[in-house]
Amino acid sequence: MFAKPNRGRTTAAAEGDVVVLLIGMRVNHFWAVHQWVPAFLAMLRMLRELGRDSSRGLLGHILLTASPRTYYVVQYWESREKLYAYAAAPDMFHHRVWAILNRKERAGKVRGHVGIWHETYIAPKGSYESIYLDMPPFGLAAATGVLPIEDRGRSAAERLAHR
Repeated sequence: MFAKPNRGRTTAAAEGDVVVLLIGMRVNHFWAVHQWVPAFLAMLRMLRELGRDSSRGLLGHILLTASPRTYYVVQYWESREKLYAYAAAPDMFHHRVWAILNRKERAGKVRGHVGIWHETYIAPKGSYESIYLDMPPFGLAAATGVLPIEDRGRSAAERLAHR
């Protein structure tokens, strides 16, 4: 939170494909605290679970808000395979939460008090770039490390051509 900024221009040290997962929730009814607080806490619990075992593949994450109703996490993953493996692992909390949600949905007990969403992006090597000016490690750079901009090129076109 109080990290010292890197001076000048830097870029992320990402190599290979970059896997980005945006996952979040929207509070549809503020008065339904008993519905949206557990959803929010479940996300935090999953992040803690992933943070305890780096072999699961989560490289880094940022918790953000889009509005007083919408909260989400930007997650950077080592590979799509590790993301899929975590999502499907029967011993992980995510699997248990989705099983509960699916049972409630089949039983007609989902009331629409909270919305859940995710988007997954896989950016192949050479199709992403980043630049940070007088910033501490943030986003992709916080997840993969920081390089001087010259290591990847001064322009976006040069950084996108990095292979």
